[in-house]
Amino acid sequence: MTRRPLAVIAVAAVLLLGLAVGITAGLKSENIAGRYCQKVFVPSYFAASGWPSVTGAKHMPSTMILNPSTGIGAGTAPNPAFQSVVRQARRAGIKVLGYSSTADGTRPAAQILADVRHYKAWYGVNGIFLDSVNGTSGEFAYYKHLYNYIHRVIPGSSVWMNPGVYPLRQYMSVSDVLMVFEGTYGQYRAAAVPSWARDYPADRFANTVYDAVTSSQANSTISLARSRNAGYVFVTNLSGADPYNALPAYWSSEVTAITAGCGR
Repeated sequence: MTRRPLAVIAVAAVLLLGLAVGITAGLKSENIAGRYCQKVFVPSYFAASGWPSVTGAKHMPSTMILNPSTGIGAGTAPNPAFQSVVRQARRAGIKVLGYSSTADGTRPAAQILADVRHYKAWYGVNGIFLDSVNGTSGEFAYYKHLYNYIHRVIPGSSVWMNPGVYPLRQYMSVSDVLMVFEGTYGQYRAAAVPSWARDYPADRFANTVYDAVTSSQANSTISLARSRNAGYVFVTNLSGADPYNALPAYWSSEVTAITAGCGR
């Protein structure tokens, strides 16, 4: 995912759950059962050799994002190592999305359409994750075209879009899941949610939070995501230029806390 500055507005202070503990301590699972079940996803921007630690574990996510070229999109040729681990993930019941950057709506649509075809032919993905989405009116037709094409080429697919903030409401009509937050734990505590977000099911929204250093911060994030109607959640203690190049230190506990009583 492309990282960008996030516009944040101060809201009520977040209640941290429990005392601060080491990052490898278990996360709490209180307040997880409720009016909807959250799901875990993973921006899997690491080598294929790291996928079995996700797909072969007792605790697995519902969705993984495949980024074989760790760059713009599908790359120029299939990667046999990734083909193998994607098959394993799908056999385990995990949905796999192919990564494709839209460069804030400036990348030629033909390149993204080629990514879609390659991801389907090379990896048999369940959908596409469109990154670097501006979410403004000027690019709406561009994204509508991509959305319709993806569903036509990959029947039954899921189209995720990542503006990193809440876009114009009309983008709900050209996405199946919107990533409406991507940023640090500190930014997340102060982020605002527009009233219209409550008109949709939680599984239409995803939140990604990095630099949640302690288990207590991760636990607070999970609880806050529930209160913000976010059905998909990923939290990591990592930060820096690429906080998605490995799993968080508290990964197993995170999955358990998010999915307690719900399955993954």
